[in-house]
Parts: sequence; C-alpha cells; structure tokens
Amino acid sequence: MCGIAGWIEKDCKMINRINTLNSISRTLERRGPDENGIYVNGDTALIHRRLTVIDRENGKQPMAVSHGGKTYVLVYNGELYNAPELRGDLKAKGFHFRGHSDTEVVLKACIAYGDKAPEKLNGIFAFALFDVNEHRLMLCRDRIGVKPLFYSEYSGGLVFGSEIKALLASGVVKPQIDEQGLNEIFFLGPARTPSCGVFKDVFELDPGEYAVYENGKLRRHTYFTLEAHEHADNEQQTIEKTRFLLKDAIERQLVSDVPLCFFLSGGLDSSIIVQTAATYNREHKLGRIHTFSVEYRDNRRYFKKSAFQPNADYEYIHLMTKHAGVNHSEIILDNALLADALYDSVEARDLPGYVDVDASLLLFCKELKRDYTVALSGECADELFGGYPWYHNRDILFDDCFPWSRTQEVRRGILKRGALPNGEMYVRQRYLDTVNQTPVLNSESPEEKRMRQMFALNFYWFMQCLLERKDRCSMYSGFEVRVPFCDYRLVDYAFNMPWHLKAWGGREKGIVRKAFEDVLPKDIAWRKKSPYPKTHNPQYFDTCAERVREILKKKNTFTELLDSNAIERIITQPDSIKTPWYGQLMQAPQILAYIIQLDYWFEKYKVEII
Repeated sequence: MCGIAGWIEKDCKMINRINTLNSISRTLERRGPDENGIYVNGDTALIHRRLTVIDRENGKQPMAVSHGGKTYVLVYNGELYNAPELRGDLKAKGFHFRGHSDTEVVLKACIAYGDKAPEKLNGIFAFALFDVNEHRLMLCRDRIGVKPLFYSEYSGGLVFGSEIKALLASGVVKPQIDEQGLNEIFFLGPARTPSCGVFKDVFELDPGEYAVYENGKLRRHTYFTLEAHEHADNEQQTIEKTRFLLKDAIERQLVSDVPLCFFLSGGLDSSIIVQTAATYNREHKLGRIHTFSVEYRDNRRYFKKSAFQPNADYEYIHLMTKHAGVNHSEIILDNALLADALYDSVEARDLPGYVDVDASLLLFCKELKRDYTVALSGECADELFGGYPWYHNRDILFDDCFPWSRTQEVRRGILKRGALPNGEMYVRQRYLDTVNQTPVLNSESPEEKRMRQMFALNFYWFMQCLLERKDRCSMYSGFEVRVPFCDYRLVDYAFNMPWHLKAWGGREKGIVRKAFEDVLPKDIAWRKKSPYPKTHNPQYFDTCAERVREILKKKNTFTELLDSNAIERIITQPDSIKTPWYGQLMQAPQILAYIIQLDYWFEKYKVEII
C-alpha cells in the first residue's frame, strides 16, 4: 500500500514547483514511509510514497517502461490478487518482467489492454498512468472503492491524490466549504455522497471508475457497477459457491513479503478469515498465524447489553483462538487516549469521521504496526449479506430513508434555528438518487426489489464510510488492511442472490453461516451479530462533555452554527437520545465526539465557509 499524487497544468514547468511537489509528497508520508519518488516531465508531475509489501527492489515507483516506441509512467497504490494469472497472460503476449511486484503487472496490463485494463484487475487499488508520447493521463480506482483517489480540476489543470491533504498542499485547492459541504457534514456525516469530497471543488472517483485527462478535459468512465441478473444456482450450489468465492478471496490475500496478522472479534466474519488462514498455513507448513482483538480499559465492568450489541466479544474470541490453534493478543485501549485520538483521526480522514470507532481503529493499528505491516479484516460482510438489523425489521426495511440515519431530528437539533434550512431536502435527494438508480428485474417481488435497493444503499454509502475508515486509520500508521469480503466476484454474486437464500434459515448472513458451519464452532457460526466494540466507560463521556463545553465558549464560524442549549441538554440528559446519529452506536457520547472533531477540523484545516 502506498500514497500517490500528481499534477498537470498547461504551459507550466513543473520542475519550478519542486518545493511544492515535495510538500505534497510529505502529506502522504504516513501512507508510504519506506520510499518516495517524484517524476517530472514538462507540465506533468507524478508523486509516490511507498509502503513496501512485495518485491522491495523491483517495485520502486514512479515506474516507467518503454514499449512500442512509447513511454509510460505509473504511480500505484494497492494490492493485486490475480497478479500470477495476469502475469502469465502478459508473458504469453511477449511482455517480460524484471521482478514480481504488482506494480509491474498493472503497468504492463495497461500497456497491453489500454482502457480495458481495469476490467482485468482483481484487487484493491488506485493508480495514475501517464502516456508520455500522447500526453494522456489515466486515473483509476478499484471496483469496490477500498482505495481512495481524490482530484480537483480547474482551468488548465488537474491535481489528484490519495488523500485530500495532498490537494490542499498544492495551493490550487482552498480549504473552503459551501452549503453543500455543510449539509454533507451536518446531515450525512460521517458518510459522504459518492464523488463528493466535501471541500469545494474536490471530488473522488467512484468505485469502479476510471478517468482520462487529455486536451485539458477530464472524462470519467464506469467499468464496474452493480448489475441485476437472474440467480441461476440452486440452494446447494449457492452454499458451495459462496464458500468457494470467499475461501479463494482469503487465500489470495495471504501473499506478503512482510509480516501479516489478522483481526479477530469472535464474530462470524473475522472467524471465517482466521480459520481459513490457519488451515491454509497448516497445510502449507507456514506456522501459526497471529490474531489480535481490541478492547477498552474497564469495558467488561461497564458493558450493557442492547438490541444492537447483545453480548461481549471476549468469550467468543477465546473459543475461536482455541479452535483455530492461533497465537492471540488483546490490545487494550485507554479511554483518555481514545478521546485524544479523535484529533488524529480527523487528520487521517481530512474530515470529521466515525469518532471513537475511527479513533480506536487508529490506535489499534498503531499498536500492530510495531510488529506487522499487513492485516486481514472481516469488513463488509454485513453490507453484502444482510447482516444489519435494518435488513430484517420490516418497519425499517420499507421506511423510505437511509436506514442508519432514519431521522434528522438530532442533527437539526444541535443547529441554531434557521441554519442550513435545506438539510433535510438534501439528504432526501441523495437517498432518492441511489434507490432510483438501483438495477432491478421486472420479475422480482416488491420485497426483492427493496432488498436490491437496500444492498445499493449499503454498498454505495454505509460500506464506503467503513472502507474509508479502514484505509485512513490504518494507513495513518503505514499499516495495510486487506478486506477479503470486498472481492468483486463475491459482491456481484451477493447482489444477485435471492433474499431467501441470503437469509438462509431466517438469519442475518444465513448463507455465509451455512457455508462455513462445518469449519467453525457452532456457537460462532450461529452467533448473533455484534458490531465493532465501543467503549462503555463513563470516563470517555465525561471527557468529551468537558471538551465540548470548552468549545461552546468559543466564538467562531463553527460555533455560530450551533445551538449551545441543545448540546448542553445532550450532556446533561444523554439518555434522551433515542436513535443513533449514524449507524447503530453513535449516541450521546459519539455526538459530543463528533462536535469535537468538527471543531478541530475547522481550526486545523482553517476551513472557510463561503
């Protein structure tokens, strides 16, 4: 994994901007702490920061090759999981390879297949390819959106990067936010509208998109999207194919030249990955794998069951580690440090985010980075296979809104009267844009059509928020996290799987449970879903409350938007929050934490409201 950036501007000599290019590079140093490189050619510059995972010597970037009388230069961030097969295909076409890096495979695939190359790639990636002779720049993002790629187009030029901070460092993009951006952070956040970078004139390629910049114009193209077609497999075939696709995805992602570990929560998804990897290692005599879980200090003392979080993880973690025969460690996070990490997680995202869920992951990855560079995690199974309560509660299922943020009441409540009057309408339109574009089959029942809409809402919104969290909070420490459930073959198969099969046995993720019930302990295979753990320690709430009260004493453009009396009521009456701000767990402590992040973001990034 790495960080990439670039800049192209008509009639500009980029060599004269070398200091600025170095500044852009430094913004991505956390993503790529091992090496850095800058390519400059006339009015074009490509920047790369490297986190070395495979083939240190032969994977250096920017990578340039000459072929057919033309020169191509690539900067690439990601991992390619079908590299061996694709390398074989390219060798058959006459291409030669000096090493075994993914980068070289991607570069030569782009030469061989042109704009069709993305369709050949199975992996998580973002890259930029510059055709020197044609003066043509191609940008590309993986099918699922695991790796980020932001850009800003302006008169005569284009700047792009793995993170928004790289664009801001160019000086071309200003830290400005208009009404649309304010609606994003107050009424949708921590989610973002697809393509929207929140800052004015900042955009992001969508999952499954590539773009071409030539003759001063950027044109975006879709090479992968959700498509509806009939599910041809019977029940047994569906069980077997689900098992095959997921097992194959996991085993493909075990390749690494650096130490690799695994996240383990004791839930279904991470347990499948751990069991598959442990079995693979035993069969190939590779030794025991190492798993890690996260917990908060004194959490067992304060844990309270809820509909969303019915039981704690530690008993299931112990059961799974014993069953799989792995080495396991628990990382215990201090609640004061968790509150402090709210600020770092803003810098990781360049935006306010998923508060303590972000902060805890950031601290967790920071600890793991001491001994490891790569991890596998069970993200995204819930979005693909109906794991959330809103798939199963019919009142929520057919409620015509985002299921993880069903009411704007709390969001509206923290704002002064009259502020952002179009916020609710903005959210409504974003919702309709997604459901109205969801592909369905005419033969499907209203329930099946709604399930497709729910899949699309989760895929393009909720899942993207979690993937953004995973990428930024891990890469902040130069730590790569792979997500096998995001294999595009599995995504396509899940989208077209009938609900009665997906929810086999009437259970969330029922088909996945059935596919792996014979390799997991029964109590784990059929355990009720439990979300990512949050802190239950009142110290965290008290710390956030104290910091929010200090924020409310300020007089600035951010606090002028807030209703301080309403926020004080959240502090004094936290149980009055009946529905989460976002997702399942963002309630009073997390709302306060979000205000802390907003305040820090406005100050740190010198955000100007226009």
